Amino acid sequence: QVRPVEFGGGTVQAGGSLRLSCAISGYSNYVAWFRQSSGSGRGGVAAISRDGTPWYADTARGRFTISQDSTKTTVYLQMNNLKPEDTAVYFCAANRNLYSTIFDPDDYRHWGQGTQVTVSS
Repeated sequence: QVRPVEFGGGTVQAGGSLRLSCAISGYSNYVAWFRQSSGSGRGGVAAISRDGTPWYADTARGRFTISQDSTKTTVYLQMNNLKPEDTAVYFCAANRNLYSTIFDPDDYRHWGQGTQVTVSS
């Protein structure tokens, strides 16, 4: 079974950068990053297909970059110019069912445990 594992969360000041990593055991057609802040639902941040095509949510476009290594077993999320509103638990999700849109969390079969990102003002 595919088990995403996230690394790289932490605390950073506004304007700073963090890089999250998601290690994937097994095959995945898509990998996505979602985030969930206190009292909110899980929202899409960025996604990447197996052939390397990226997608970004409006909140991430221009500041975040999603990429994968050559073995397609690790997906990265480089986050620059972080803002306090980026504070959330970030989750890695793998394997879309392709029944819905790319940032519909219900369309993903495998989830990591999440990693906390805190941006202080």
